[in-house]
Amino acid sequence: MMMVLGMFVFELASAPYQTLEQSKSWRHASQTRIGIGPANQFLGPDAESIALSGVLYEELNAGEVSLLALEEMADTGEAYFLIEGTGWIYGEYVIEAIKTTRSLFYKNGSARKIEFNLSLKRITSNPLEKIIGLLQ
Repeated sequence: MMMVLGMFVFELASAPYQTLEQSKSWRHASQTRIGIGPANQFLGPDAESIALSGVLYEELNAGEVSLLALEEMADTGEAYFLIEGTGWIYGEYVIEAIKTTRSLFYKNGSARKIEFNLSLKRITSNPLEKIIGLLQ
């Protein structure tokens, strides 16, 4: 198991990803002042995002079925815990976008190769907050 998003398991048989891109940023407000430089204030962390991308082959994994499962999860609008196979808890994420590119087609039009990009957005500031709340 590489990673779990809710009940969806990323593994070789379902939708293995080849890259995980994580983006974190912090907000700083700036107020212009007359005769001197601007005043700045740290506002805290901004929304964190993760992008998973990979390639699915019909011969190796579920491909189309895995993508449909992720689309159904996205359609609910719910947030899901994202947990790495090592046990690292990233937090709660919503699925913002799924992009697919199909190629190497069979005669019937189905694709042998599907490249995917999954965009996730974190909605909790501290992943342990909700877990502790669930346990109480």
